[in-house]
Amino acid sequence: MTQPVSLALARSFGLTPDEYDRVLAILGRVPSLTELGIFSVMWSEHCSYKSSRVWLKTLPTKAPWVVHGPGENAGVIDIGDGLVAVFKMESHNHPSFIEPYQGAATGVGGILRDVFTMGARPIANLNALRFGDPANPNTRRVMDGVVRGIGGYGNCVGVPTVGGEVNFHPAYNGNPLVNAMTVGVAPRDRIFLSAAAGIGNPVVYVGSKTGRDGIHGATMASAEFDKDAEEKRPTVQVGDPFVEKLLIEACLELMATDAIIAIQDMGAAGLTSSSVEMAGKGGVGIDLDLDAVPQRETGMTAYDMMLSESQERMLMVLRPDRQAMAEAIFRKWALDFAVIGHLTDTGRITVRHHGAIEADIPLAPLADQAPLYHRPHTPPVPPPVLGPVPDPVGIGPALLTLIGCPDLCSRRWIWDQYDSTVGGQTIKRPGAADAAIVRIEGHALALALTTDCTPRYCAADPRQGGAQAVAEAWRNLTATGATPLAVTDNLNFGNPEKPAIMGQLVAAIEGMGEACRALDFPVVSGNVSLYNETESDPILPTPAIGAVGVLTDAATAIGIALAPGQTIILLGQTTGWLGQSLWLREILGREAGAPPPVDLTAERRNGDFVRGLIEQRRIAACHDISDGGLLVALTEMALAGNVGVTLTAEADHGFWFGEDQARYLVATTSPEALEQLAAAAGIPHRRIGHAQGSALTFADGTSISLQLLRSTHEATLPALMA
Repeated sequence: MTQPVSLALARSFGLTPDEYDRVLAILGRVPSLTELGIFSVMWSEHCSYKSSRVWLKTLPTKAPWVVHGPGENAGVIDIGDGLVAVFKMESHNHPSFIEPYQGAATGVGGILRDVFTMGARPIANLNALRFGDPANPNTRRVMDGVVRGIGGYGNCVGVPTVGGEVNFHPAYNGNPLVNAMTVGVAPRDRIFLSAAAGIGNPVVYVGSKTGRDGIHGATMASAEFDKDAEEKRPTVQVGDPFVEKLLIEACLELMATDAIIAIQDMGAAGLTSSSVEMAGKGGVGIDLDLDAVPQRETGMTAYDMMLSESQERMLMVLRPDRQAMAEAIFRKWALDFAVIGHLTDTGRITVRHHGAIEADIPLAPLADQAPLYHRPHTPPVPPPVLGPVPDPVGIGPALLTLIGCPDLCSRRWIWDQYDSTVGGQTIKRPGAADAAIVRIEGHALALALTTDCTPRYCAADPRQGGAQAVAEAWRNLTATGATPLAVTDNLNFGNPEKPAIMGQLVAAIEGMGEACRALDFPVVSGNVSLYNETESDPILPTPAIGAVGVLTDAATAIGIALAPGQTIILLGQTTGWLGQSLWLREILGREAGAPPPVDLTAERRNGDFVRGLIEQRRIAACHDISDGGLLVALTEMALAGNVGVTLTAEADHGFWFGEDQARYLVATTSPEALEQLAAAAGIPHRRIGHAQGSALTFADGTSISLQLLRSTHEATLPALMA
């Protein structure tokens, strides 16, 4: 970097002319290269949320069980027994297109650090993935690398990957989405925060050495891709899960003492963001001497070190009398430990290198004067409700098409690459239930965990789509018997400078907020990923929802598997809604009509009723009805239990494949009693059939064998990736 600091260089760093003028006004001079780098990453969309902050503040974030909401490294909720769950979801979209393996792997590593930096031991990883058209040659490359990267990092670090979701659509051809979620558990009275305190206290760097990988990664993640996207490979970080495992154990060992005053992961923007955020939150200054930073490359400049996003690094403020003890712990775990600065009373960040001051910036303006945009937005206009659609193929052939399509086929090819049981506490593995269930060691408690979103609904009507994403995550937890507690989100959208895209974001947040309030489901953490476009082609709006619920007794959790002798009952209103359904897309090749409406009153009523049935042990299996409709959900239950179903209900394709919301399939051996309860509660209900035999048998006597259903369901991804 020999180019002199100028407006042209600032623009190449992602700053607008107005933002550069603001930098000049704050400093009263032209910034140094390092100072320009600091401003550019801290004011990037990825770090400052300058297009979304005003709308994120409208989301509900409080509840009696919320200990820490947005603003810390991760959200914290009380789960009982003196414990808290700590969790967050975050994106690594742009890096995962450029270098799929490392992009996905370091996404997992980064979200793990967000959780254990707060004192929680990670107990589960999840993900939400979006890939392009399966027929696109690039989709196979990206998917292969992403799945291997997630598995490679999570498996090696020893945290089970227990759940997730995957969709395919041409809108993701040039911009896949990789959203990673981690959940951890900690004692309620041992939560660690990031606000620095204590003038003169040492600032300590721990973990791996600093290299040049990931420089300007945050800036890269705050811009659209063009045709030269792969040239940005140097902005992708390189991870080492074995070092991450050592870092987890060393940090948790130190956290058992009283040594730590503040701690922060070096994530996006690396040393810059961690030092600025720690000092800024604490209202103090920070003085850094970069000569002391452990380096794995020669000739590194202050600019390199401040903007590097090398992985597996943490920044701490320690009690001076505990410094030697802390160093001994990290040396024992074979990790770097270096005092690289101290806290001051100046309210500034000062960066020194080779005896020269490379940066001297007041901290308050980095946050207080960071750009905040009320961008113009065009409210989306939902499409009209779809009229009657004739059935051109019949129920059986349509079912086989749907269960074999990329969005509904078995994900076994994916989850078999993940270790979902390491640690020995996973009760419900992928495919066994609507949400993963992980027991908390030494307690009767278990957590239910899920991720969800239906992007095609969001594209058609972002407000309804945002509400539906929250409602379906709530249903997923409910269907296991868990009490839903809180949400983390990952809002993936295109270029917010386009009023239509900004309109999608605003409407989706409004829908999410409405659903969260109706369901007592606060948002406690999250991430916003914008500029997901390649050559001006945006992704589908994808507000992915991660959700956590609690079971006071892990033994009460149920899954989706049917057993012989059970009666299957549909709970919830069915109208045969085919607008934006997968049946419409896969059978007729159309993406049309309004998505199914979300009735939040019905969602709450039906979900609370189902949870009561599970608590009373009145049902043995439960599955919420979502993509593909009722018959797809029923087929998944039959395959999970390896038992056929004889259908007693006769209906048209709208009934079997419509995607009406707020519905569940439940299995019971006491159908009359359940029906009486449903009637008393005002819950629409209908008997669907009985679990028996080895085929799905329709009321007209035709049938499809379980063997054919299973082979069709499981063949798609292995064939795609062969």
